[in-house]
Amino acid sequence: MLKLCCSGTEQNLSSTIRVTAAEPGIITGTPRLSVVVPVRNGRMFLGRCLDGLAHSDYAEFEVIVVDDCSADDSATIAARYGARCVRTPQTLGPAGARNLGASETTGDILVFVDADVVVPPGALSRVANDFEHDAELAAVFGSYDDQPAWKTFISQYKNLMHHYVHQTASESATTFWAGCGAIRRSVFEEIGGFDAATYKAPSIEDIALGVELARQGRAIRLDKQLQVKHLKRWTVRNLLRADILYRAVPWTKLILNAREMPRDLNLNYASRVSSVLVSWLTLSLLLLPFSVASVLPLAPAICLAAAALCAVALLALNFDVYRFFRRKRGLWFVFRVVPVHWSYYLYSGLTFAFCMATHAFSAQPSPARKPSVGRT
Repeated sequence: MLKLCCSGTEQNLSSTIRVTAAEPGIITGTPRLSVVVPVRNGRMFLGRCLDGLAHSDYAEFEVIVVDDCSADDSATIAARYGARCVRTPQTLGPAGARNLGASETTGDILVFVDADVVVPPGALSRVANDFEHDAELAAVFGSYDDQPAWKTFISQYKNLMHHYVHQTASESATTFWAGCGAIRRSVFEEIGGFDAATYKAPSIEDIALGVELARQGRAIRLDKQLQVKHLKRWTVRNLLRADILYRAVPWTKLILNAREMPRDLNLNYASRVSSVLVSWLTLSLLLLPFSVASVLPLAPAICLAAAALCAVALLALNFDVYRFFRRKRGLWFVFRVVPVHWSYYLYSGLTFAFCMATHAFSAQPSPARKPSVGRT
């Protein structure tokens, strides 16, 4: 029977979670796992997340739920499932919440699971096995599965795209994903955990951690068999907000600070070229009416030809992506995916270009001036 603690409350369930005594940071036999689940107003999905963990076929783990000042009954749900619950003193965001949770754990391996994610029974066993069989492995992460919980088109597209990108990427990774990812406690403490000072809201705090691990030469593995179910319902609005404000903008800043462009996941060469091609395609279509009206000394046929060439090149570059979607959801789904996918390349590319231009402009040295009184 499962007996976990949350604020002094005990709850019996139909699984077993045990934590054995061992010196923190030293793996003795089977590694002990500490699962950290950050949550903020997650009553819609936290129960399913914890239920998935409760049905794990792995025994040596503990669960710490970090309630990031939720206004709902997330803490009560955590208690109902017997998870130990820690509340943040103020809203910290996922990075700070994970750091706080990690400081409360006892395991040798820290496993981060988002509150809107359901892990299958064998997930924790797989994580433990990955670390057991590779003493040099610093971190491991997985991907969403190909059966998203929500059936709306945007939710299916977004989650399946995540699945595709991770499943076709190199297993030797240079990034990290905290939706379902694990890291050795000793390594996590050495690098200082997630950058909670920079990333106060859901953003690329996990990617930044992975970049730092890679910079230090640490081994990171993308385990493609480690697949979890995502419970989030995507809409056009929250997709755009996430892609632009929480991804493209901070990712560009990270690249500028690191002075290096990663070639991992959705920053590979095909994605970069696709962004350029979509920009040219858009520009060609925008110039077409001016060409037809003879406002520009440019033949309409040239604009159409340029747009057609860009479109053909985009279809060729992303052929494997669209073939994947056709195999999973059919041809009609692909017809809807193409414009959404190209729109993603457009607004991501424009955001990147805008941030680069802003950075270059702000980096220009100002004209020398004589210091004024009181100025140092």
